[in-house]
Amino acid sequence: MKWYYVDTGLNDGNFNMQYDIELTKKVKDDECILRLYRWSPYCISLGANQNFSDVNLTKAKSDNIDVIKRPTGGRAILHSEELTYSVVFPLSLNYSVRDIYNQINLALKKGLEIFNPELNKIELENNQTDFRNFYKKDISSICFAVSAKYEINYLKKKLVGSAQRKIGNLVLQHGSILCGTYHQKIVDYLNIEKSELENISGELKNTTIDLKTILGKEINISDLSESIKKGFENYFQISFKHLSK
Repeated sequence: MKWYYVDTGLNDGNFNMQYDIELTKKVKDDECILRLYRWSPYCISLGANQNFSDVNLTKAKSDNIDVIKRPTGGRAILHSEELTYSVVFPLSLNYSVRDIYNQINLALKKGLEIFNPELNKIELENNQTDFRNFYKKDISSICFAVSAKYEINYLKKKLVGSAQRKIGNLVLQHGSILCGTYHQKIVDYLNIEKSELENISGELKNTTIDLKTILGKEINISDLSESIKKGFENYFQISFKHLSK
């Protein structure tokens, strides 16, 4: 199995989602790709089955925040102070879709532990949320409101949120490694009753955590990116080849 790595840096939402889709068209049955990237301007992405009407598009535009749809599932995320990853992983390796989700998160966990020893306290979520009932709640509009099985938590708070989609004979998975608290401002852009927004904001603060809060300092994105790359190499016992942008 050949593994390729690319860091595409800062780009807008349309570019970032289209690039992930293009990767799924390029990869061969014996190849995997890890991509790292960021967002400029900040961007709200909605899950593939979510409606644009969930978001106050006028306010987002006035605040120079993109709003786009992801090709994957899940709910709304405000991509801001984060490092985003995507992985294209073929099903020819005889992993199930759920196994791939677990394996990728274990590789991310290894990378975060390399980044800082304090992150040895990271654990993968053991329980699966009952999403059928969860989606009946207003807070279900937000991706980071709950952890799915195998997602990365620090002291029971969600640090990395991921979404996945099977496309043909491969899986596209991408997600956000939170590096600051700005993602919590997602509540400012939701079309939800004002009486509920304060409760949702408080719950979001209680269920998520970010690297800056954990480590008490600004996050060096270059160092974090290199650590994530090394984490994948260590976990999967591979050496990356660089993919041209």
